[in-house]
Amino acid sequence: MIQFAATAEEILHELATLRAADAPTHGGKVLSYVYDSGLAALDDLAAAAMLAVQPLNGLDPTTFTSVAAMERDVIAFTRELLGGDEDVVGTVTSGGTESCMLAVKTARENFRGQGAPRLLAPASVHAAFHKAAHYFGLTLELVPVGPDGRADAAAMIAAMVPGVALVVISAPSYPHAILDPVTEIAAAAQAKGIDLHVDACIGGLVLPFWPDLPAWDLAVPGVTSISADLHKYGYAPKGASVLLTRGRDRQRAQYFASTSWPGYPVVNPTLLGSKSAAPLAAAWAIIKFLGTAGFAELATSCHRSTGALLETVAGIEGLAVVGNPTGPLFAVAVDEGVPEAGRIDPHHWADRLKSYGFTAQLQPAFIQSDGSVLPRTTHLTITPVTESRLPELQQAMIQAGTDVRGVPGIDPQRVLGPADGPMAALLAGAAQFPRNSATARQILGAMGLNGGGLPSAMAPVLALVEALPSGVTEWLLTELLAELLEP
Repeated sequence: MIQFAATAEEILHELATLRAADAPTHGGKVLSYVYDSGLAALDDLAAAAMLAVQPLNGLDPTTFTSVAAMERDVIAFTRELLGGDEDVVGTVTSGGTESCMLAVKTARENFRGQGAPRLLAPASVHAAFHKAAHYFGLTLELVPVGPDGRADAAAMIAAMVPGVALVVISAPSYPHAILDPVTEIAAAAQAKGIDLHVDACIGGLVLPFWPDLPAWDLAVPGVTSISADLHKYGYAPKGASVLLTRGRDRQRAQYFASTSWPGYPVVNPTLLGSKSAAPLAAAWAIIKFLGTAGFAELATSCHRSTGALLETVAGIEGLAVVGNPTGPLFAVAVDEGVPEAGRIDPHHWADRLKSYGFTAQLQPAFIQSDGSVLPRTTHLTITPVTESRLPELQQAMIQAGTDVRGVPGIDPQRVLGPADGPMAALLAGAAQFPRNSATARQILGAMGLNGGGLPSAMAPVLALVEALPSGVTEWLLTELLAELLEP
């Protein structure tokens, strides 16, 4: 039997030791996952607000009335920021995935068409909508995007046939930071009586301050819901997001309510029942502290840094920015327009960038349903703190490019080894393999990926993702992550 009897000092020391192995959450070294305002006072305020509500249960705002008061304030602020009127209502959720899932659940409940409801989205839509379709029993139809990552409005509109319960577009998309044509697609959805959700999880609290954008939020007729993450460019701790919905009757389908048991009446606006009020309190405090002017100032910093970094990439022979990115994020790919000796594989570049202290996010090539291929890329998310490290980051990007220029990208097929080798033989029988942990670990072991997580160089891992069938990859990655969490 495991027994713990450590002192508070010993426990906190152990926690500090564990935290030392984490990627840094502050300082602008990690260009994904974390959103650092660069303001220490904001972190201190969030921590104090979270501590103040630590004992509360967000399950019941009638008992803990401060929860309802804070949520009303957050909804009011984001509703005004995102172009909503008094007909727009909302909910604070545990994160973007929950916001997206609830938008899909709401559309399913309100669907009055014939047959199984369908979810229509561009191929660039966030994986949270794949998850929502899986959980809530909708058929997911993905429409190929252009080589610039932008949703094809004509193809999306053509796919709006009876049976579509919800159309989803992005502001902007996560993989390539592309703002989809919201006005055009929303107008068509409205004309056909189909709900339309704008996934602004990453852009919702920064795009309102980004210059020269077309309309994209609730001010656009036909947009029936929108999601925006408070723990991204709202700078709140994980996890807090907002889902805003046009129309009270439409939004009420989001709720779950039950009195069909002998306990207390259960009424949940979100997927969670009992939940911490801490992220909500932190988000509320940050909104009160920054106000619209404070958010605008931080967005302006992001805009300056993003512009500078886009210029930096433009000056690196062999790399190219994908499409026309919107907001403080972008993706880079190899520039196929230069001779092979001058090309830079974005995955080698990202791995080399890490050796200079900066972590960017590798994204695999993706084959769309029409056979077209979106190339492998590296994703960078820019935050206000980036500006303080701009010269260092720019120099690292340039030097990393110099280091790997002309080094061929890893061929996805070659990473599997020879056609008559053990890996090929193993995968050839994958369809007959029992999909269990033991088999998955055997395959991961043959790939050198078991017992300790991922290697420092990620380019070979992403090449494997490109080489393997998606079902096999998802099975193996599930085992890889699950193994990390096992005692």
